[in-house]
Amino acid sequence: MTTFVDRVVLHLQAGDGGHGCVSVRREKFKPLGGPDGGNGGHGGSITLVVDPQQHTLLDFHFHPHVKGPNGGGGAGANRDGANGKDLVLEVPDGTVVQTLDGEVLADLIGAGTSFEVARGGRGGRGNASLANTRRKVPGFAELGEPGDQIDVVLELKSVADVGLVGFPSAGKSSLISVMSAAKPKIADYPFTTLVPNLGVVQAGDQTFTVADVPGLIPGAATGKGLGMQFLRHIERTSVLVHVLDAAAPEIERDPLADLDAIEAELDAYGGLEDRPRLVVLNKIDIPDGRDLAEMVRPDLEARGYRVFEVSAVTREGLKELVYALATVVEEHRLAQPPAEPTRAVIRPKAVDESGFTVEQDEDGVFVVRGTKVERWIRQTNFDNDEAIGYLADRLERLGVEAALAKKGAQPGDPVRIAEREFDWQPNIGEYVAGPRGTDARLEEESGRATAAQRLAARKARRVRSDDELLHMAADGTVTSVANAQRPVLVTDEDDEDDTGE
Repeated sequence: MTTFVDRVVLHLQAGDGGHGCVSVRREKFKPLGGPDGGNGGHGGSITLVVDPQQHTLLDFHFHPHVKGPNGGGGAGANRDGANGKDLVLEVPDGTVVQTLDGEVLADLIGAGTSFEVARGGRGGRGNASLANTRRKVPGFAELGEPGDQIDVVLELKSVADVGLVGFPSAGKSSLISVMSAAKPKIADYPFTTLVPNLGVVQAGDQTFTVADVPGLIPGAATGKGLGMQFLRHIERTSVLVHVLDAAAPEIERDPLADLDAIEAELDAYGGLEDRPRLVVLNKIDIPDGRDLAEMVRPDLEARGYRVFEVSAVTREGLKELVYALATVVEEHRLAQPPAEPTRAVIRPKAVDESGFTVEQDEDGVFVVRGTKVERWIRQTNFDNDEAIGYLADRLERLGVEAALAKKGAQPGDPVRIAEREFDWQPNIGEYVAGPRGTDARLEEESGRATAAQRLAARKARRVRSDDELLHMAADGTVTSVANAQRPVLVTDEDDEDDTGE
């Protein structure tokens, strides 16, 4: 049995960007040929596209979690990582994309209409792309940016020209089955129709679609019965048709009371006041039904309704109803503005991402918010001192330090950007090239000598000053200044041993 699903919650995760690579070109006679680390690939995005062959959201009901592929990492020899392939999810025509709070993100109508709901993360730059005149061989690379993670609600609203509304067992399914090629489930008990049925009707040169909405009962607009979850399917209709059961005396119901009850539910739902209404008195093939139809028709016409007496069994009055609906639908189409060609739905990107704000929260933490600064934080490898120093320089050039000082931040105060919190240390000074992956400005002062200091001391012990060498040569300690560069010194005592004296 086919299941109809018209509302699902999707948990989407776009692909993460690949990490940049740290690499140095090494060839024969070129031990340091320069940085050649490639960039990481971009993560795959997730896009919704309207497919006319899709009629339900059933696939997403069973697979609500969707993950886009990640971008590949960069490699040496300037090899960039592969981009993650974008995922395309096919949805039915009339799908509305909303947030969990009910904010509408996109209304997808028309074959081929698309919407990028989750964007893949940017790939991190390798050290070849980060090299400049100050950092000729960077010892770090950027990390890949995480992809968008979002939960959205997909809600299907059928795109039909005519909507059939009425109480359960009023004959709506029987009516749509004889008007079109639709084959809905038909039985003689209430709530036989559990899902909306769509049918295509041909009336001369005119073609229109009809939607059979599951039966409505008093309180449907507030969630009673089956009507609340299906009322959305008549929002896009051009005309509403009240299908009234003319054989109501057999089930102790009054057609006029049924009409008033359904109208009350449509008013409570809202947004349908401007739709033209037609009334169909069904089941006139039953003797009592024909008599009742003749009795209530004057009252319905007095209210301004166009009334049609039909029988889904004998098809009496069906032709007049179909052509009347075709006329109303055509008038509605002509009154609408010209249809625009189908185009992709996109989210415009910010022209200037350099803006940021600085606020102090109730805990005394200075919070910096901004698209660019938050992306920089996510792309920084905090296990690498050189990468941290590079981030500090970028934040200073952007004006973050000046903004913090203006807000009253003092050295050592906590600052939070994105998910990172750290103690603020302004004015760390100018960058000075050093061993790759290190930044001398971030080294904490201690009593232990650094590797550079120990190397300098070792060279000082090995190489003696010219004044000392000349003094030693004058005293006869060494035979010449040139021999003083050798590791073994020639002394006077050694000369005596060599001559045998």
